[in-house]
Amino acid sequence: MPLPDRKGPLAGIRVVELTKVWAGPYAGKLLAHLGAEVIKIESRSNLDEMRAYGGVDIDAAPYFLSINQEILSVQVNMKTAEGLDLVKRMIAEADILIDNIRPGAMKRSGLDYESLKAIKPDLIQCAIKMWGSDGPLGYQTGYAPCFAALSGLTALVGHEGETPKGMNIRYGDSTAGALAALACVAALHHRESTGEGQFIDLSAVEAMTSLVGDSLFAASVTGDVPKADGNHHPEMAPHGFYSCGESDWTSIAVANEAEWRALCNMLGAPALATDPRFTTLANRLTNRAELDAELSALTRPHHAADLAEKLRNAGVPAFKAMSSMDLCSDGFLWGRDAFRMVSDHRNGTRPIIGPSWRISPEGPQVERGAPLLGEHNGYVYRELLGLSESEMDDLIARKVID
Repeated sequence: MPLPDRKGPLAGIRVVELTKVWAGPYAGKLLAHLGAEVIKIESRSNLDEMRAYGGVDIDAAPYFLSINQEILSVQVNMKTAEGLDLVKRMIAEADILIDNIRPGAMKRSGLDYESLKAIKPDLIQCAIKMWGSDGPLGYQTGYAPCFAALSGLTALVGHEGETPKGMNIRYGDSTAGALAALACVAALHHRESTGEGQFIDLSAVEAMTSLVGDSLFAASVTGDVPKADGNHHPEMAPHGFYSCGESDWTSIAVANEAEWRALCNMLGAPALATDPRFTTLANRLTNRAELDAELSALTRPHHAADLAEKLRNAGVPAFKAMSSMDLCSDGFLWGRDAFRMVSDHRNGTRPIIGPSWRISPEGPQVERGAPLLGEHNGYVYRELLGLSESEMDDLIARKVID
């Protein structure tokens, strides 16, 4: 039976995904969170690796569940000629095709843009690759840590004089995926205006390089080589995270002398305000290591959230550094509906981090969790492609639907 209308600005748009891991699925999730119908093509013999990360049940792996809400799953064995034909028939019914599989694989399967235009002239195809689809490095593939290292971002993360550090978030894949979704929306606008489809060639490395553009510009002006500088700020001091208790931290950013005096007063440290090392911004910047040490000793006895609130009330920008567990119980996020309750085939309902935007009127519904493998075979094959039950049974028996 047809799926319910989920509303939203992309309602009526159909997306086919040939994606794995994070960047491609993240783009698909954002489009789904805008109301698009997103169909993920999968195969038991060629699973998305995320179905195995963090668990042993392919239908309940935590990483897969976290990134595939409102996605439809259809099984097809693309290593068979019949399977590829079925994929092409699905694409003919779609508006957008997203892939982030290995370079060259789409062309070898006859799924390159020029070939697909013959069956869907106004198709929008978005290819997410490490170095893009063209150029001397277009053949290379890699994961998010590669994107970050090659883009110049990793070298800027960490404290001065230390080994470059990564971050324990999927910022490389998520950035590439978000830019892919943005490009797809722009291509939809272009198609609406002209009737033309477009091919989007997205380089994940270039997506990450776009995040360090200010450092590159500064280098061109000053001649200084950009380097990691921790939490330091060139025009603010103090500026950083300061320990509270055994494991918490509070961020403090002082922009002017009034805020500096308020900080010292709130911490009960009038001597700090008159210390010759810290009486002016220039002095504080010069002696920022000593300043951070003095402040850390003063903040350590405090509770992070209480200290931050007192500082804000005194006119000093300060916030507790929230942990993942803090976020799960944060009343402001729950009050803004940042968390959504979605269906889960094993546990009833569970919370997810929803879209960061609010759209009215008639914003899209985000209610379904990640799909079981092949959960929507019936909808795709029977409703979209018009196969009979006996035809489906035959394809399953011959493992074309795998």
